[in-house]
Amino acid sequence: MCAFLLTIPVFGLAQDNNPPTPQTTPSSDQAAATQEKASTTAKPGQKKEADEEVPPGRKPKRAEVAAAPSESTPTTKPNEKKPADPLSSADTYKGLRLRNIGPAFVSGRVTSLAVNPFNRAQYYIGVASGGVWKTDNDGLTWNPVFQNEGSFSIGDVKLDPHDPAIVWAGTGENNSQRSVDYGDGVYKSEDGGKSWTNVGLKHSEHIGRIAISPKDSNTVFVASEGPLWSPGGDRGLYKTTDGGKTWKKVLNVSENTGF
Repeated sequence: MCAFLLTIPVFGLAQDNNPPTPQTTPSSDQAAATQEKASTTAKPGQKKEADEEVPPGRKPKRAEVAAAPSESTPTTKPNEKKPADPLSSADTYKGLRLRNIGPAFVSGRVTSLAVNPFNRAQYYIGVASGGVWKTDNDGLTWNPVFQNEGSFSIGDVKLDPHDPAIVWAGTGENNSQRSVDYGDGVYKSEDGGKSWTNVGLKHSEHIGRIAISPKDSNTVFVASEGPLWSPGGDRGLYKTTDGGKTWKKVLNVSENTGF
C-alpha cells in the first residue's frame, strides 16, 4: 500500500517535468516569403495565389496594384465598336418640324366679334394685337383685312345692321394691362373690309364699344377710355349723326375718366 502511494507522485512529477511543446505562429515576413516562393514555383497556366490575396501586415507589390481591376478600367475591347450616340444621329431629329410657338398669348387675344345678320357664315373678329380678321365659311378659313392701317390693336368691331358691308372698327384694346396697345381712332369700311378710312377720334387711344342706331345707320356712338397713363385725350362718350364726318362729346366725367 505504501509502495503504490509513492508511485503516484513520481508519475505526476514525470508529467510536470515534460510539458507539451508550444506551437509557433510564423511571422508576417515568413508568411510573405513562403507565398512568394510558392508563386515563383507555380506551374504554367496556374493562377498565382499571391495575385489574389495579400497577407495581413504586408503592403501589395507594385505589380499587384497595377494588375488589380479598377472601376475606371474600360471594358471595351480594343477591336470592339463603341455604341453610337443617339443624340448625334440624324434619325433622332428627322421627325421635328419648325412651328410657331408665339406670341400667341398676346396677338391671339380676341376682343370683339361681329356676325353678318344676313349670312351667319360670315363674321369678323377684332384682335388685341393683330387687326381685323374675316371669315366667309363659318370660321373654316380666315383672312386679314386690316393690315395697312395706323394701328394693329382693335377694341371693337361692329357691322351696320342694315348694310353688313359697312364695318366700323374702334382701335386700341380697352383692357388695362401691361401688354395693351393703343389705337388711333375710329375706322370705317364700306366694302366689307377691303378698304378703310379713319373717321376721327384719333386721340381716343382705347375704344371699348361702338353702337349703331337700328333706325339710322349714320347715328353711331363710341365709348372711349382715352390714354391709360395720362389725362386728357378724346375721352368719354361720343356721337356722330353723319356717318363719322363729325363727332360730339355727349358724356364727360373728368379728364381722367373714360368709358
